Amino acid sequence: MRRSASLKRLLIYGLSGPLIALNVWLLSVLFRYFQHPISILSIAAILAFLLNYPVKFFERARITRTQAVSIVLLATLTILVILGVTLVPMVIDQTTQLLNKIPDWLTASQANLEQVEALAKQRRLRLDLKVFSSQINANIENVVQQLASGAVGFAGTLLSGLFDVVLIIVLAFYMLLYGDRVWYGLVNLLPSDIADPLTTSLRLNFQNFFLSQLLLGLFMVTTLTPIFLVLKVPFALLFAILIGLSELIPFIGASLGIGLVTILVLLQNWWLAVQVAAVSIIMQQVKDNLLAPRLLGNFIGLNPIWIFVAILMGYEIAGLLGTLVAVPIAGTIKGTFDAIRSSKSGNFVSTVTIHHDPPLD
Repeated sequence: MRRSASLKRLLIYGLSGPLIALNVWLLSVLFRYFQHPISILSIAAILAFLLNYPVKFFERARITRTQAVSIVLLATLTILVILGVTLVPMVIDQTTQLLNKIPDWLTASQANLEQVEALAKQRRLRLDLKVFSSQINANIENVVQQLASGAVGFAGTLLSGLFDVVLIIVLAFYMLLYGDRVWYGLVNLLPSDIADPLTTSLRLNFQNFFLSQLLLGLFMVTTLTPIFLVLKVPFALLFAILIGLSELIPFIGASLGIGLVTILVLLQNWWLAVQVAAVSIIMQQVKDNLLAPRLLGNFIGLNPIWIFVAILMGYEIAGLLGTLVAVPIAGTIKGTFDAIRSSKSGNFVSTVTIHHDPPLD
């Protein structure tokens, strides 16, 4: 009996690896085939999760859900229009200027490296930075050329992007109104001991995670922008927004954003790059040690190693979108299994009611 049980476990563990790899490959193929609609649906779902907080706030004031959703979406559209008129043109202008100045910065960085090599030779130190600098310059020039070539079709891309934004907002509107019915219709196909914890864990992870990441990214933008302006960092607003947006990538995003901005500033002024890196790291530590524990808490409960694994698998399957949703999906899976395990011990109490026949408005 013991041998048969151990053989079963060996077969299960032996087959689980190939099955997981096959499923990851299938998900990657499916995402690449349906990349555009999946991306729009995912972004609309994330937006609906975020907007559900103010919708619930208005519902507490005895306003119907339809009216609350309409008020929240009108306010969201107003904010987007204001940002589109004020902030977006500034960011586009600074991006264009940055692309034009990068070649000059590369030339200046080459001269700075030659000075460093000359000082090293005077002190009889063997230091050859030509290969290192040429590789970095080649990579940066390649990225600039790709961005410049992409800017040729900017008008068409802008129109397509505006259409996608409208489509995302419309989908988020209907998800806020009828998303619960669709979700409950799907989870009704599952056993109740799985449907209840899955619904609770999904809402907890996605709502809290993306709201927290958005607030943390906003904190980095609002604090770094005035600091960069005081330090007279070129393209201060653009660099602060770049670091703030990178915060949406969990766990490693802020470090990648700070590193990229530091390298770009380093091309022009090494001492200014040191200052940019220092203040950015200080604000990152304030965010990670003071704000993030209050906002995020321990609702995901994933080991950092598994977070890295989830991010890598998400990137492999769905690129940037996969890195954004990998951690909350992994947290949802873990939370669901933990709840099912505790429910078997009689410790889980469901906080979600599954409506078998949802009422119509």
